Amino acid sequence: MSQTWDDEERPEKLRIGPAGWARVAVRGSVMGTVVFGGLGLLLLTRLVERPVFKMRRPVTPWITQAVCKLSLRIMRLPVHVRGQQMTDHGAIVANHSSWLDIFVLNSLKNIYFVSKSEVAGWPGIGWLARATGTVFIRRDRREAKAQTALFAERLHHGHKLLFFPEGTSTDGLRVLPFKTTLFASFFEDPLKDEIQLQAVTVIYSAPHDQDARFYGWWGDMDFGTHLLKTLSAKRQGKVEVIYHDPVRVNAFSDRKAIAQHLEAQVRDAHHLKIE
Repeated sequence: MSQTWDDEERPEKLRIGPAGWARVAVRGSVMGTVVFGGLGLLLLTRLVERPVFKMRRPVTPWITQAVCKLSLRIMRLPVHVRGQQMTDHGAIVANHSSWLDIFVLNSLKNIYFVSKSEVAGWPGIGWLARATGTVFIRRDRREAKAQTALFAERLHHGHKLLFFPEGTSTDGLRVLPFKTTLFASFFEDPLKDEIQLQAVTVIYSAPHDQDARFYGWWGDMDFGTHLLKTLSAKRQGKVEVIYHDPVRVNAFSDRKAIAQHLEAQVRDAHHLKIE
């Protein structure tokens, strides 16, 4: 993650009492069993799925979705959904507040994340990302043609690709300007006239009496500490996921125009909170 807000007030140092550590032990052990057990099942299934179906994955995405649903239930973090998921050929863009986005968005739809190449080397997260079919790319316009070919191949096989155009995770209270580089690939043939893009807004509401940024994961915050904080919470907050109306790529003049439209959809809904 980039250190976007080093000059701002940092969250309080993590303090976990005996009851909190008990919740960490119980939730952590069960969640670990589900995640790594599911990963083992996914890898075994892929041994059969890969030679038979090649790039298509008719079974393993359902394993990923089940693991993410169960993990959220173990954490006791409820997810509320509004809007309709896109069923046509295309990709999805969403704001990015936390590592929890991976669980939340995967729990609702069979998707494949598009991530910066550095994530592949992150301990734990990188391993899981590779196993679940994440597409790793470098945000460089000079690689636009290669990325277009890769995206087209994945989309051709029915994969729903999901992008985080902000380029980094945030404190959960704001939406950063969308970077437009990745959108250039969608204006190349054959994608321009074939696909739609759907914007998704993810809104976290902190647990009662906690910092509003409770679920945000930004700056130089480490994954382990944030995971412990989440697992130790006596009561969780809520997550709302809003699916916006999809748009056709060829309805826009260029990458900047479509990025601006999708960013506005996400940003306009982000102020809404769950009552």
